[in-house]
Amino acid sequence: MLPDWNEIIRTRYQKAERMRAENIEPFVHRWNPTHSTQAVKANADALIASKEKVRVAGRIIALRMMGKAAFFHIKDETGPLQCYVKIDAVPEHAFRILKTYTDVGDIVGVQGEVFVTRTGELTVLADNYEILAKSMRPLPEKWHGLRDQETRYRQRYVDLIVNDHVRATFVKRSKIVASMRQYLTELGYLEVETPMMHPICGGANARPFKTHHNALGIDLYLRIAPELYLKRLMVGGFEKIFEINRNFRNEGISTRHNPEFTMLELYTAYWDYRDTMDLTEKTIREVAQRVFGTTKFVFEDQEFDLGPEFPRVTYLDAIRKFVPGAEHLDLRWDDPPEVTKKKIAPFFTPEFDGPTYQIIIDMFETLVEPQLTGPIFITEFAKAVSPLAKSKPADPLVAERFELYIGGMEIANGYSELNDPQEQYLRFKEQVEARERGDEEAQQMDEDYIRALEYGMPPASGLGIGIDRLVMVLTNSPSIRDVILFPLLKPEQPRGDEDEHGEEQAPAKES
Repeated sequence: MLPDWNEIIRTRYQKAERMRAENIEPFVHRWNPTHSTQAVKANADALIASKEKVRVAGRIIALRMMGKAAFFHIKDETGPLQCYVKIDAVPEHAFRILKTYTDVGDIVGVQGEVFVTRTGELTVLADNYEILAKSMRPLPEKWHGLRDQETRYRQRYVDLIVNDHVRATFVKRSKIVASMRQYLTELGYLEVETPMMHPICGGANARPFKTHHNALGIDLYLRIAPELYLKRLMVGGFEKIFEINRNFRNEGISTRHNPEFTMLELYTAYWDYRDTMDLTEKTIREVAQRVFGTTKFVFEDQEFDLGPEFPRVTYLDAIRKFVPGAEHLDLRWDDPPEVTKKKIAPFFTPEFDGPTYQIIIDMFETLVEPQLTGPIFITEFAKAVSPLAKSKPADPLVAERFELYIGGMEIANGYSELNDPQEQYLRFKEQVEARERGDEEAQQMDEDYIRALEYGMPPASGLGIGIDRLVMVLTNSPSIRDVILFPLLKPEQPRGDEDEHGEEQAPAKES
């Protein structure tokens, strides 16, 4: 028996040992259900009329022993169902297993006919019963559930058992991803896979995770973005491609940031950023309709509608639009920093000295971004922070770039792709110089990517959609940890002699 400080757990291990002593296996190898609990409910009338026997399996979530009979509810992935066992309807050993060894939390199999009780509840009348997997730990107390947020994230397996809304969120997440994949495939996009370990970190401005490949004797980076590999495929002749996979960024953790996150990244030949904005809007609207049957949602008490056309506002116009009193603020990307700070002084004081573009970005992120409940496209970013994007012909300081905001968060990012190898080389050189000045998030020089561009990449536009954040706003989940099954957490600290769920419990008396 494994050591544990909890008496209830010790008792359950002892039950398992006694079962083995009687040649009763507490963890069976196989059991074949014929119906899910939902299928029993959906076909109840036919099952009752035909007296057909069903075999159902699931976890016991409630148990009421009554001497020579017992009622209990099992729960499988489709929902709960009541079962009824009485001493003269099942083999003697089956009833003894139920009475002597069964606890709430055990995974069991029940065979029998379906009937409706006097209180109107659909029930399986068992003619056989078996423990399929013995539960050694008690579930959280019925009325209080699993409340501690960190425990919910750390023990997601328990969270999914006891909180139905959590399971529903992850089912919706899976459907969102599947619907997005299906829609893009219908539009003629090809799904591809690119490396997760890169010899040079690139494709975004972010701090990478670093590792080492022993056989090759080289350092590698977990990818911060798949962009440069996907664009190599554009050079190779693919014209409509996408990838849905993980990115890794060695940065802070918050309600909107997790170091490991899921992105859709997509590229279309012969498009510019305006075409990609159209696609972004249509894709998100289509996914919402297919999965939820509506375009109207609520996120953190803010209602938004994905049905109407998404407005498009330039970066500087957004400051003038959303900062009270700033309607006539004359901001320019090429103003000296001192001039910019003087212009914005009535509205905002930067926290640090820096170039003009960084001062404007700081103001935008502080004063404007929280108001973008959206959906809204923000366009025309500073070229200085868009090293892989084409600049506007009429304004070389501005990139042909957009970001989509919903719920005050950036959901998507896209731009017209820079495909001039000479200019891309110069942009990389600027990034290298920024790294030498101490900017750990600046990109590295990727000479192989420059070589690829020298073979010729067609005009193209790319898109990245943050799947986790999109799921957040579509399911009204306030934290990114609510939509990631196993979010990154600090190592668990020893808890001493306390309940395994980290909170006061009053579990039912163990038999």
